Amino acid sequence: MDSNQFNTYDPKELSVPQLHGLLLGAVAPRPIAFASTMDKDGRPNLAPFSFFNVFSANPPIMIFSPARRVRNNTNKHTLDNCKNTGEVVINIVSHDIVEHMSLASTEYDAGVNEFIKSGLTMLDSDNVKPYRVAESPAHFECKVNDIIELGNEGGAGNLIICEVLKLHVRSDVFNEAGKIDPFKIDVVSRMGGDFYCRANADAIFEVEKPNVKKGIGIDQMPESIRNSDVFSGNQLAKLANIEQLPEKTSLPSLDISPNELQVLNVLDEGDLENGLHQLASVYLDQNKLELAWKILLSNKT
Repeated sequence: MDSNQFNTYDPKELSVPQLHGLLLGAVAPRPIAFASTMDKDGRPNLAPFSFFNVFSANPPIMIFSPARRVRNNTNKHTLDNCKNTGEVVINIVSHDIVEHMSLASTEYDAGVNEFIKSGLTMLDSDNVKPYRVAESPAHFECKVNDIIELGNEGGAGNLIICEVLKLHVRSDVFNEAGKIDPFKIDVVSRMGGDFYCRANADAIFEVEKPNVKKGIGIDQMPESIRNSDVFSGNQLAKLANIEQLPEKTSLPSLDISPNELQVLNVLDEGDLENGLHQLASVYLDQNKLELAWKILLSNKT
């Protein structure tokens, strides 16, 4: 792609709000840590942060980052509480509580209980003092292992490195295999500006991981397929994720409908290749990789 099609920026030449907007608009969607803490006097606090993720399973480590306020270069209450008590509960935000979460992000005065303000329910934790959000589908009770300050100016992040001591996941979000079902947990993530993303319906899709197996790679595919006008880049990469090409076979032996077979059989050689590509594209979108390849490598008889 022509580099002239990109807008290019030097961070040092941008204001913090401008840079903040570009970073958050492009690095998205971001999971949300709905962080529950207590101040040194035992008063609850609840606030969301989208600089957040899980970074280790052994030990189980999560990190979120409350940034210093840009307008007056002060700390968020959550950061102060984590420094003073060394405890936090990270709650996951589902679509059912997204408006509650947004309301809790209001910069209330110190000591104001955002659970009460946002209409959420305080649920006792087992290992730490901060409360869990009862309406959240998953809670992670954590101790704070370390806090890394990334700067002293407004907008600077503070990496709060949390070790999970106990986790709670609502039973109705599991599937029959005992794994968390993405459609049932219905999580929400942060985009830029006022925008969010709901991880449900058509937003969820599967991409098979290569893991141990080695796909043939796009470079090893027949040139006629590599240069086809039918396939998107994603479809070509999906085709390249097969370990070895299937043997050539005949169209009548494939598991395709009689109507599809009839359409292909009346095409002359010039149009047949394009027709095979079109049909393979349909089955690729259904994640039927091997059948798509058999179609591409087939002949009429």
